Amino acid sequence: MISAPLQFARVAGLVLLALVLWIATFVVVAVLDDDTIAVAGNDAASLVEAAKRQSVEFPGNLALVVIDNGRVEARHFHSIGRPVDADTLFQMASVSKWVTAWGVMTLVDSGKVELDAPVSRYLRRWRLPPSTYDNSLVTVRRLLSHTAGLTDGLGYCGFEPGEPLQPLLASLTAASDACPFTNGIVTVGARPGDWQYSGGGYSLLQLLIEDVSGQPFADYMDTAVLKPLGMKHSTFRPRAPGATNVAEFFDSDGSAAQHFAYTAAGAAALYSSVADLTLFVNAHRPGPHGAVAGRSVLSPSSVAMLQAPQARLDDRPHWGLGVRLYAPAKSGGYIFGHDGGNTPAVNTAIRLDPASGDAIIALSTGGDGLATRLVSAWVRQRVNPADLPDGGVSPFVILAKLWAARPWLAAGAIIICLGGALAAFRAMRKPDDQSR
Repeated sequence: MISAPLQFARVAGLVLLALVLWIATFVVVAVLDDDTIAVAGNDAASLVEAAKRQSVEFPGNLALVVIDNGRVEARHFHSIGRPVDADTLFQMASVSKWVTAWGVMTLVDSGKVELDAPVSRYLRRWRLPPSTYDNSLVTVRRLLSHTAGLTDGLGYCGFEPGEPLQPLLASLTAASDACPFTNGIVTVGARPGDWQYSGGGYSLLQLLIEDVSGQPFADYMDTAVLKPLGMKHSTFRPRAPGATNVAEFFDSDGSAAQHFAYTAAGAAALYSSVADLTLFVNAHRPGPHGAVAGRSVLSPSSVAMLQAPQARLDDRPHWGLGVRLYAPAKSGGYIFGHDGGNTPAVNTAIRLDPASGDAIIALSTGGDGLATRLVSAWVRQRVNPADLPDGGVSPFVILAKLWAARPWLAAGAIIICLGGALAAFRAMRKPDDQSR
């Protein structure tokens, strides 16, 4: 006869296995579901026409700009609520990291920070906790390229309206808004040098900017990056105070959603518009009337360094400083950029081919990752399909699909757990029944 504890352990194991298989089923379906956006031609107008078709039933906001040789060639706006336009501010999610990287590089250009120095040299108010690895190998360069060995797994899910923001130092120690399945603790848990995405690393860079500049992060970014580039509507301040043109937030089903705010502004909470981001994107290459790459905010050499390979994954260049390298461009260099996704259904995406000056900017709230799907279609127009990472399947789109399916995921998980509890209860009662 099997003892009650052993039966209970067996039931618990079966429940865990069932939960894993349930979640895995949704992941596999999300990966295999071919949601590639078909584009009739290789021009901007064809892409915008494809975006219009996708927008017909899109449950949220979308702002799209396609840039050819540095000039806005086509645009499209859609909303199920208050209209959006080129100046509407969207929460940028992880695209914020790209702009934060510019802030760090201004300190490098001014000689206040060295890329290959330990970040601890510049921090006055917080230290990485002791680790089995050498914390001095956590350099500024490695933080920018996600190769510092940090294992926080962040993923910040933000704070609801009326909920106070956690102080930055406390967030670095243990983020109270860490997303599920992340530990939220900024620590060196892997060998520095290998690529591992870390939102906490950019919170550490946010602290570096404050400690080196002596200014609040949002203030420094305003004066050192945003305003000099002409990004007059953009801000890192929580919930963009005073702005009257912030895009409404929608969930994946089009229902009204809350406006979450973030302590980790440098990792997740820039507010910007397609108009401002056009200026930012174009600043990565020489402009008209003798304008140099970097627009005197960064040196041309620092701009070049941002988009140069700094980390490899699966034996291919994967990340620069603050940007992902998506594929080799036909005109040389790499098509690079960043994606973002915030709670509940914010999706932002930018791609840039600096040699040609072509780019695409897509910002959305609601739906299932439309911004990333649109920029992915743009990239497929320009590269050899064999050069696409992840087999052309974007992790952001998969996560968006899983978010949209969360009611079914949750319902299935509850049924599995209830079934397991009932089975465990029966298993625990059997010895009593047999003893009578």
